[in-house]
Parts: sequence; C-alpha cells; structure tokens
Amino acid sequence: MYPDHTHERPAQRAVEVHRPTPLPPAVVHPAPVVPIQPDTVPAVASIVLPDGRVVTGYALDPTRPAPVAAPPAVSRTAVNVALGGVGFLAVCGGLLLLTSFIAALTAFITQLIILAAVIFGGWIAVQVLGASSHQGGTTVNIRRAVFKRNHFHG
Repeated sequence: MYPDHTHERPAQRAVEVHRPTPLPPAVVHPAPVVPIQPDTVPAVASIVLPDGRVVTGYALDPTRPAPVAAPPAVSRTAVNVALGGVGFLAVCGGLLLLTSFIAALTAFITQLIILAAVIFGGWIAVQVLGASSHQGGTTVNIRRAVFKRNHFHG
C-alpha cells in the first residue's frame, strides 16, 4: 500500500543526489607545555551519577571569602582624638607666639609714637618760647598808626 491510500503508484520524481565535499583534515598544533608546580596541580575527582554514569573532572576549590582584617588594638576614634590634641597644642603654641609678637609690636609702635610726640612737642616749644627772647632780629613797635580807608599808614 501506498501512503496516500489510493492504491496507485505515485509519479516518478527526478532524483537529485548531493554528495558532501570532504573537508581536509584539520591541522592540530600541539599546545605549548607549561611546567606546573606539583603543589598547583588540581585534584581529579570522579562522581557516580544515580543512573550509573561516571563523570570525571577537576575538583574546584570553593571560593573563599577575603580574610577579614583583625580590628586594631586601639580604636581609630582614640587615635584621631589624640592626633587632634597634638595638633591643637601645636596651634596653641603658635598662637601664643603670634600674640606675643603682636603685643611686642604694638608696644614698639606705641613707644615710637610717644617718642615722636615728645620730639615734635619739644621742637614746637622751642619755636614758641625761643621767639619771645630778643636774640637779634627786627622789633617793630607800632604806637601811632593811622588807618584810612582800610589802608595802613605808619
């Protein structure tokens, strides 16, 4: 019987034959051999599956978490407070020197001002008091002055 159940022979079809093209054999280059230290060679493990098959492969070490650093013997806060205290003492020493310098500079400037006032005041006193003594120069006594129309006639 034919598959279409018509009891007739199907028409002949043209047969095409495909022949695969053979590939040239692959050239296999041997992998370079890298010497491995005996302690780094991974262990080979075999596992028997429930259906009886045996799977063989390299055993993988479970990933280990990174080691946690042990906490320091002294807390960071204590170290920061101590360093802050040292810095504060250094700043206080510098500020003490700075304030001492400013006080000394202020006293020096004050003394210069006082010295200038004494010298200038002495010079003024000499000018004023020295002019009243008759040491040379011309003395003009005006007794009878006539003022006419805002003009002085002596």
